Amino acid sequence: MLSGKWRIQRWFERESSVDVSERDGVRSLHLGSPTVQSSMKLSDPVELVLSYTRAMMAFLLFAPRPKHVLMIGLGGGSLAKFVYHRIDGARTTVVENNPRVVAAARQYFFVPEDDERLKVELADGEEWIARNPESCDVLMVDGYDGHNQVQTLSTEDFYASARSALDPTGILVANLWSSDSRFDTYLQRIERVFPTVVCVPAERHGNVAVLAFNRPPRTTRWAVLRAEARELEATYGLEFMRMVEGMRRLNPHSDRDLTV
Repeated sequence: MLSGKWRIQRWFERESSVDVSERDGVRSLHLGSPTVQSSMKLSDPVELVLSYTRAMMAFLLFAPRPKHVLMIGLGGGSLAKFVYHRIDGARTTVVENNPRVVAAARQYFFVPEDDERLKVELADGEEWIARNPESCDVLMVDGYDGHNQVQTLSTEDFYASARSALDPTGILVANLWSSDSRFDTYLQRIERVFPTVVCVPAERHGNVAVLAFNRPPRTTRWAVLRAEARELEATYGLEFMRMVEGMRRLNPHSDRDLTV
């Protein structure tokens, strides 16, 4: 039994498992360890409970009207549900390689069935993006097993394929753990592939959303970014002003601009 929680379901696959637990009105997904991979508030299934998922939405500061969001890794479907229910006009494709994760996401986390705006594909993420150049304008990568980042989703070759999978003005959004001993290695790989990289810390210490741009962002003025943040907060209820201040802490900048 997971400490302090009760298990709803478990699927075994070799030495790994998919676990779903609940506590205090929050349902969570675990992949072979007590680490929480995804969480959902039962009273509001679309709310982004975990701060790292909210930080990954920082791309909206630079691309407020995405057309096609590609996600590598489904988890409990928090990001997919948010885009599906909250961002008008956006189409989402999710690539997940574990059928048990897909089953859990739909049975326990209310991920919608496929339609014209959402498609979940059972496939290897690395192979999928290599076969689909210029297929999206936002690519979100959240590839973790129960313990670590999936290595095939953090190589320089993978990031090169990710850049090719984006349209010319596209943005990669990668979730990294700042406490990972390989954090700097992963970040340097992204920086070698993409011309512009911006780090956004999650509200809860530990995760960093790395935004990598095919072209320099359309605006880097702090005044403009704060104005965008205020509008996005009013629309989505996420802490975009804190994201902007977090960018000031983690990235080169002047008093006037984010330096890219």
